[in-house]
Amino acid sequence: MGNGVREGQVDFQRQDVEPIPSTHLPPEETREKKKVLNSLMSGALAGAVAKTAVAPLDRTKIMFQVSSKRFSAKEAYRLIYRTYLNEGLWSLWRGNSATMVRVIPYAAIQFCAHEEYKQLLGSYYGFQGKALTPFPRFIAGSLAGTTAAMLTYPLDMVRARMAVTPKEMYSNIVHVFIRISREEGLKTLYRGFTPTIIGVIPYAGLSFFTYETLKKLHADHSGKLQPSPPERLLFGACAGLIGQSASYPLDVVRRRMQTAGVMGHTYSSILLTMQEIIREEGLIRGLYKGLSMNWVKGPIAVGISFTTFDLMQILLRKLQHSSNVER
Repeated sequence: MGNGVREGQVDFQRQDVEPIPSTHLPPEETREKKKVLNSLMSGALAGAVAKTAVAPLDRTKIMFQVSSKRFSAKEAYRLIYRTYLNEGLWSLWRGNSATMVRVIPYAAIQFCAHEEYKQLLGSYYGFQGKALTPFPRFIAGSLAGTTAAMLTYPLDMVRARMAVTPKEMYSNIVHVFIRISREEGLKTLYRGFTPTIIGVIPYAGLSFFTYETLKKLHADHSGKLQPSPPERLLFGACAGLIGQSASYPLDVVRRRMQTAGVMGHTYSSILLTMQEIIREEGLIRGLYKGLSMNWVKGPIAVGISFTTFDLMQILLRKLQHSSNVER
């Protein structure tokens, strides 16, 4: 705000016009709305860029998660190559449109909610303007992930269905919704909801906690207020590796429950789904199937996501500051 007042004084001296009174400056409510809008825009772009970058790996991982085939890097490569030969290059991004429809609002809500929860918890614990302590930092991430997952879950269900079915079965996103509603009932759109919410608490909590903690440690030891883009990517990669590893078995369970209707299975609960997977495929080969691919895909996606969000936030703040100065 101070910059706006000083700029008005300069104009008064040079051009003999009235200085800009302080009442013309954006009120607190307007600034808060701009902050929320910036977070939503930055989060949406972060999610879209990150998920598109790893879409072929993500689709391959889902296909292994929902089948009883044994996972290996060699088999994953064969599946990707066969899909490319039989269906073309763009088939590797099949379901990505559904992913974008889901991930853009999901990421926008998650990042925006995280900023708001940080502010609320900071006020509650008396940390305004300072980094949160570890426990509130974890809680802020968990609440942000839970909020986003609850509001966008049916879109995740649709994305999983499109990823594991041939294009002849579902022609587009709307077609998936219509067929599921008619043939399996509206409740099916929320199948796998419980393991998703249970899984997102450690995943989002640990991801945001790890990223924020590494940024704070970097600032404390380097003396720099902000890490460089490569450092942000590295911190985000570590966050993704830890967060996804902790919640991976629940990710397998929710995928099985989401795709049960088209894969010939009937999974009625989390525990029964886990028991069946372990009985048929084993603990590690079943519940951790595709985890090694997630160790490649996850860190890349989360690193890109956090970095894109932070850089977009910085860019938008600079643009708004420049426009305020010009006024």
